[in-house]
Amino acid sequence: MSQQVIPIYLMPGMAANPIIFEHIKLPEELYQIFWLEWKLPKKKETISDYAKRMCEDIKHDNPVLIGVSFGGILVQEMSKIIAVRKVIIVSSVKTKHELPKRMKLLRTTKAYKILPTQLLSNIDLLAKYAFGNTITKRIELYKKYLSVSDKNYLDWAIEQVVCWDQDLPLQDIIHIHGDNDMVFPFSNLGDCISVKGGTHIMIINKFKWFNENLPKLIA
Repeated sequence: MSQQVIPIYLMPGMAANPIIFEHIKLPEELYQIFWLEWKLPKKKETISDYAKRMCEDIKHDNPVLIGVSFGGILVQEMSKIIAVRKVIIVSSVKTKHELPKRMKLLRTTKAYKILPTQLLSNIDLLAKYAFGNTITKRIELYKKYLSVSDKNYLDWAIEQVVCWDQDLPLQDIIHIHGDNDMVFPFSNLGDCISVKGGTHIMIINKFKWFNENLPKLIA
């Protein structure tokens, strides 16, 4: 009797499109990969309500959900709504306590409300904002991974990250994180799997690690 194929849904990070997963390849006889895409949020939509809308795109029972960065926060919210086989987050956080100090300060001061997100419709600025200033020389390469520059989406997404209210980690969550992540510094995190030399964009440039290790983690 053949083994049932496990559905895996991949959610990209803030403003990114699922092409970031183009090099993630798993044995097709065991896994079937599906890409999720960002929707534009409704006015004053909570992340919980947004997660309910995203769950409408899940067409299989007990899938594996894998989310990167803000996508990692979103798949955690989705797992509160539907039954899942496993939740894996990459370059993300498990609770509000793992957010860096600058994000906690944005929340306390509500300064996130006055961030100039309209400037981020400029794809060069958006690339630097999403991936960090260190990628300036490779910015052309990363432009193709960013597709959501809508101001309302960016305003909403930043607020959801900064104001996420998760107090305790979800049970059995798997957290994979680079030890050189400048967006969510490794030193702030609790229990997670460390990827040596991994940055915030390691899903793109360390895909071989994921292709090798994800089957073991899912199993």
